[in-house]
Amino acid sequence: MDLGIKGRNAIVCASSRGLGKGCALALAEAGVNLTLNGRDKNVLATTAAEIRDAFGVEVREIVGDVSDRGVQKALLEAGPATDILVNNNGGPPPRPFGELDRKAIIDGVTSNMITPVELIQAVIDGMSERGFGRIVNITSLSVYQSIPGLDLSSGARAGLTSMVFGPARTVVGRNVTINNLLPGKLDTDRIRATQEFGAKKAGKSVEDYAASQAREIPAGRLGTAEEFGRICAFLCSVHAGYLTGQNIRVDGGLYPSAF
Repeated sequence: MDLGIKGRNAIVCASSRGLGKGCALALAEAGVNLTLNGRDKNVLATTAAEIRDAFGVEVREIVGDVSDRGVQKALLEAGPATDILVNNNGGPPPRPFGELDRKAIIDGVTSNMITPVELIQAVIDGMSERGFGRIVNITSLSVYQSIPGLDLSSGARAGLTSMVFGPARTVVGRNVTINNLLPGKLDTDRIRATQEFGAKKAGKSVEDYAASQAREIPAGRLGTAEEFGRICAFLCSVHAGYLTGQNIRVDGGLYPSAF
């Protein structure tokens, strides 16, 4: 399917690896020019080169933490006006609820709620004026089903979910959409960290704990960053202009609810 976004310009945050990279690859495959971001200069450069070589699109690289205002400014100024924004950021590391202090809570909310809101504010008016915009926030299944040890991540991402619902309804008439992708258990560095945390807490090996987690998923496996990225790319396509304000679970059927 032609997604109708060839030649568009996208910012994909935290895209040197994992789910962000999966989204960047799928957008590049659709012909979208990219501004990528990551904290590790070498990993980011490798990903950028891989995408250029595979798809021949323009790829700009901005190194740093996307919560840093200077990095945000650089992302926004690196290329032409932004048509597509994919918000993504690493969540706070697993930590028992009782050990969360004020600084940790503020940092977590800054990374997973305030930062995407700031970037949305920076691009939404221009998208509205030009009559096209796609914003996708990568949140987490934990918005619906909190995960012990990831309480801070769950709370911050739930706050983002509620905060963007209002703007999503005000700009859809100008062909600008805002949707959230909620990954469940996908094969990324993040899930491996949570598996190590859970295995230690359960007194199991990481291998046994990971296998037991896979058995809980109706699909019988972890998802991949590549299939997640293609769902993201569809939400960014011309075909998704009537879809906004939605939380789309990508979890292999893990969340047990029909609604």
